[in-house]
Amino acid sequence: MSNILKAEKLCKSYINKKALNSVDLEVMQGKVLGLLGPNGSGKTTFLKMVAGILHPSSGELLIDGHKPGVYTKSIVSYLPDNEYLLNWMKIKDAIAYFKDFYSDFDEKRATELLEFMKLEENSKVKSLSKGMKEKLKLTLVLSRKAKLYILDEPLGGVDPVAREKILDAILGSFDENSTMIITTHLVNDIERIFDDVAFISAGEIVLQGNAEELRINKNKSIDELYREVFQDA
Repeated sequence: MSNILKAEKLCKSYINKKALNSVDLEVMQGKVLGLLGPNGSGKTTFLKMVAGILHPSSGELLIDGHKPGVYTKSIVSYLPDNEYLLNWMKIKDAIAYFKDFYSDFDEKRATELLEFMKLEENSKVKSLSKGMKEKLKLTLVLSRKAKLYILDEPLGGVDPVAREKILDAILGSFDENSTMIITTHLVNDIERIFDDVAFISAGEIVLQGNAEELRINKNKSIDELYREVFQDA
């Protein structure tokens, strides 16, 4: 099995802060990795670098064997944690926008996901609840035929019913040729879909490994392990 992503001694520094500090991380093709840590730990910074939005200060990041650039942006589908849909849009406008912008966008898949999520294409974005917006954004991201999906807090701010719907959509869209990195604070809700996990604190990976092996070796769930690792965070 080959890797889809490899980071070696990856660093990202700002004037008065080091957001990532010598991160070593390898993500294998076909796996779901949970990137877990408290606020300010470096999770979003790492995903933005994978998405090609931020550039490393030092170290190396390779995605499918390439440094972040035009090619990697074409194979990475990114769900950011911030709001990016425009209020004037209807859902069908958002679908059309993604279809025009991404050559790998699967409109049939998008239609199926809208139906699964119970979203009406004529609904206006500004009328959607927080949970409905999250479902729409996830629909757009998962409708691309990408090699690597990176989801930043896909369950953030949504109710338990919506969380289950979103998890079902993630699982239903995943195939053996794609890979996924997910950040979340809601570890208990989502840990069942992780193949591997990496715990990050203050820009450094403090623990990583196969999720099931960690459960067995530590005799704890991933959620319990998260609470133990970050009890003082």
